[in-house]
Amino acid sequence: MPLFAYCQEVLWANKVLGYSSEYRPSQIGHAYRAKQILGVPNKLPDFGDSPCAWSPADADGRNEEWIKVGFDKTIPLKQIAIAENFNPGAVVRVYAYDGAGKEYLVSETPAAQQTVKGRMLHIFPKQNIQANAVKIVLQPGKVSGFNQIDAIGISSDITPVEAKINFVASQLKAQKENMGKAINSKGQEVAPIISPDGKTLYFTRNDFEGNIGSAGHQDVWYSTLNDKGEWTDAVNIGPPINNAGENAMTSISADGKTIYLINEYGADGNMYFGFSRSFKTKSGWSVPRSWKITNFLKTAKYFEISVSPFENVLIMAVQGNDTEGGKDLYISFLQKDNTWSEPRNLGSVINSADNENTPFLALDNKTLYFSSSGHSGYGQGDLFLTRRLDDTWLNWSTPENLGPAVNSPLWDAFINIPATGDYAYFSASDKVVGQEDIFRIRMTPEIKPDPVVVVSGNVLEAETNKPVKSDITADIKSTNASFATASFDPETGEYRLILPLKEIYRITASGEGFFPVSEEMDLSAETGFRSIRKNIYLQPIKAGQQIRLSNTMFSQSSAEVIPSSFAELDKIAETMKAYPTMEILLEGHTDNQGEVQKNIKLSSDRVEQVKKYLLSKGIDGKRIQTKAWGPTRPIASNLTEQTRQKNRRVEFTILKI
Repeated sequence: MPLFAYCQEVLWANKVLGYSSEYRPSQIGHAYRAKQILGVPNKLPDFGDSPCAWSPADADGRNEEWIKVGFDKTIPLKQIAIAENFNPGAVVRVYAYDGAGKEYLVSETPAAQQTVKGRMLHIFPKQNIQANAVKIVLQPGKVSGFNQIDAIGISSDITPVEAKINFVASQLKAQKENMGKAINSKGQEVAPIISPDGKTLYFTRNDFEGNIGSAGHQDVWYSTLNDKGEWTDAVNIGPPINNAGENAMTSISADGKTIYLINEYGADGNMYFGFSRSFKTKSGWSVPRSWKITNFLKTAKYFEISVSPFENVLIMAVQGNDTEGGKDLYISFLQKDNTWSEPRNLGSVINSADNENTPFLALDNKTLYFSSSGHSGYGQGDLFLTRRLDDTWLNWSTPENLGPAVNSPLWDAFINIPATGDYAYFSASDKVVGQEDIFRIRMTPEIKPDPVVVVSGNVLEAETNKPVKSDITADIKSTNASFATASFDPETGEYRLILPLKEIYRITASGEGFFPVSEEMDLSAETGFRSIRKNIYLQPIKAGQQIRLSNTMFSQSSAEVIPSSFAELDKIAETMKAYPTMEILLEGHTDNQGEVQKNIKLSSDRVEQVKKYLLSKGIDGKRIQTKAWGPTRPIASNLTEQTRQKNRRVEFTILKI
């Protein structure tokens, strides 16, 4: 016998056609307004007061209240589902409307106080109606308190409609694990920030006698993972990060050498509303410096910020003038003057009339985790994930609840995940030692961010192996777009780059007195997390120095410089401008495929194209000599295409400084 899967179709109201009144407790946002009744339930299956539901203006008004909603198509009406999330029982009449606007009374019952906090009210019309609109009438005076309606749905099936939580595709199978007494105390531990390598856990501690200033002011603490895989007793990070004010860390850079903090550190020792960062030095963390966000909301009292691991965007939780309700998630972009753009609201797919808090943008620069009370969940605040759909940063997937392994009826927030993606660290109020504790849970692939590759190492002088203080960039080869930056300083440790998969990157290191070196890293075929050790060797800028350019500057049998090589040639031009008396020799080489004379001609054409490009950047042609060798000086075997590619190259020698 064949098996058939059956899925009940439910239409949720998508337009408000009229209403008697709406509760407006604030001029900011749209809490409790008529539009909150639209779409899927945002509170049910949980019950209770919610700003994401419609509420009439008066809690116990004597007059009848009503709201009429429409649906995106007409269906044979077998059921109306009314999500009464708070103080149910006030609905006295329900009407349905057909495509011609004809009204049908489908239910009439007296209002009555209920013994439950909320319910899904099911109406099963006896008439045959092709319906596309519904109107409900309430008598608020008969049921005490505000009578809230979360959503209205219709169905052509009699199976009772129930609200569902939008879970992630695969539930977490592990149990959450309290991080224990090394980290958690009888005070409050929140906002875990795990370093990208997973070996240092920073967090914010409050109501604790070991805090600087007073127990009632929060400080940043940290714990490290020892060789036995155990977390050491937490240590106060100390001045200048911690002082007598409110101190909290909010993010860490991909290389672990910059930390980001809420508030601005005034020269007078006071703290001011804002955003700061501190840099790792050989003697510890630097004094935090403020980082300007254009038209940031000075009137706000609380906010959280997540910095993209590549420092190109900020995602913050704050209440603004265009907030949907409580705190919303906003985005800000890094500008050319190293300030942040005016924050933009991320929109109604993510933001609700309740609070969206504690954003964390994962190291894949794509997966966003946050806490919310405005999407269906278990209670006071649940953790969700959403994924970026395009490069506008304004289109996101429908948020998915991380499920009961993480979320409880109490408050759950502040999730953070290292590069490996093996564990998630978060704050929770359930089963705690003190007020809130820090937990961790092992992740499943469906809930993890997309995998990344961690590239780390040293930058060394090629001739002596001495470390060279350097700046490192990673560009996407196909677009020449700068993707990530890092620094190498022998006093603060190795450089680290975190690169999402499915791209070919060009990694460039540059140091004063050295020629920039670029090397390709092909991650297009990688499928999972990996750590790569890569030392980069720089050649000093001096007469006689020979430097080999990218092996993929040309296509096979072509003299045309491919656009992805422009960035490397630009570095030659910049170096020659920095050394205005420098003269160079460009030498062209090919593989051995084809006739020798044709290859010599090809190598000549190639170096002339490189020279032509440098001339276009303002370099005097008298400073550039050329030489074509064809296939006569191979540096690798010509037996395979992979090794032949190494022979198709351009080298340049510094003749004079």
